[in-house]
Amino acid sequence: MKPLAQVEFCGQRVSRLICGGNPLSGFSHVSAELDEEMIEYYTMPAIQALLRECWQQGINTFQSRGDRHQMRAHLEHRLAGGKMQWIAQTASEFASIEANIAEIAGYKPIAIYHHGTHTDNSWHMGKIDRIRDLVRAIKDQGLPAGVGSHIPEVIEYMEEHGWETDFYMCCFYNLARQYKSAPAVDQDAYQRDHFPEGDPERMAAVMRQVKKPCIGFKIMAASRNCRTEADTRAAFQRAFSLIKPTDLVNVGIFQKRKNQVRENADHVRAILP
Repeated sequence: MKPLAQVEFCGQRVSRLICGGNPLSGFSHVSAELDEEMIEYYTMPAIQALLRECWQQGINTFQSRGDRHQMRAHLEHRLAGGKMQWIAQTASEFASIEANIAEIAGYKPIAIYHHGTHTDNSWHMGKIDRIRDLVRAIKDQGLPAGVGSHIPEVIEYMEEHGWETDFYMCCFYNLARQYKSAPAVDQDAYQRDHFPEGDPERMAAVMRQVKKPCIGFKIMAASRNCRTEADTRAAFQRAFSLIKPTDLVNVGIFQKRKNQVRENADHVRAILP
């Protein structure tokens, strides 16, 4: 089997395709029904099977929320001898994000980044500079620090103001054109998600301008652009053609009906040298 392409990311070798964490926590960005189906499917044994399959297919890193369920998932993987690397996202429901960062650090991720929706809501409220303190809190733990965002201008702002970020999580679609509530408290949250055709080019232009590594996510518009194998291949080709050679893509994987890990890895092996 041809290995997956890798790049250096914050001092580690990381496959250019990494496994995303939204399905593991039941965030489909499609419907409440699909959210529930994902939650029911991704029991802890199913998550562990997913991580093992990722490793077998050359995907050596996964990204997920830094809540206690996902901390436990990473811990169980390591205790069983697994070698998948973990990039953790802060969990905005914690009363203290600084305490959340400190707890995540104890589980040995390779990096932590600040949750994109919380970043963007802070931007809309005029409180974006508060997030810089959280970047510093991550770095105080001795870990690479990133920030997630759906808004290209947010990343431009951080770069212009010399933030101490090591990387960015960049959504191909701007789902945060206004303050965004979580689906758990807003039944219509997904209905307000829009995926304009021009959004990926706008975000990717910012990713190319930034010298730091970036991770592009929602490259398939949260399952809307992968209804066939040809669609999926085209989504990967487009993503890799738009971003820097040092950037990565993050793809959520739902293994219930077919082996998406293998299919996605095969696409990337065919596209990248």
